[in-house]
Amino acid sequence: MSDDVTLRRYDARDTDAVWDLHEWAMQAAGTDPADIPGTEDLRQIETTYLDGGGDFLVGVWQGADIDAERPLPGTFDGPLVAMGGVLPSEAGHDDERTVAGAAELHRMRVAPPLQGRGYGRELLAALETRAVELGFDLLLATTAARQEAATRFYPAAGYEAVGQSTMGEYELRHYEKEL
Repeated sequence: MSDDVTLRRYDARDTDAVWDLHEWAMQAAGTDPADIPGTEDLRQIETTYLDGGGDFLVGVWQGADIDAERPLPGTFDGPLVAMGGVLPSEAGHDDERTVAGAAELHRMRVAPPLQGRGYGRELLAALETRAVELGFDLLLATTAARQEAATRFYPAAGYEAVGQSTMGEYELRHYEKEL
């Protein structure tokens, strides 16, 4: 990542910071985190991602102090800026689409005051590289239509829109990219 952020694999000591960033980013995007189904994966990252054939990365701030309304969630080695995981699509949530042999992006988040600075693109590139290292050649992404930044982000990163669906009150957009 950039000089300001160090990207590394999730560590169990990151659990609270990961959950805090998830809630903060979802609230900032206009989504109530309590309404998002299936978030237990964020409480079981080792089991779900690391032992489940995928990976989970975190970006830790190394730069100068950030002028933000609230402090960034703290990990053992610095403030958490970004996070995201990749899983075999068959290991994802039962209500999501699966494609044999593909991986799926999960829980991509960037701290709201640092969005738009390229940290999400850098995290995505690292997750794509990791997916290839894990043996995947197709990466899936799903996001809610109301998450307008994400619906622009994935196509800008080379992801093709391949469909949509509805889950509860959420209209979902589906994307994929050959790696």
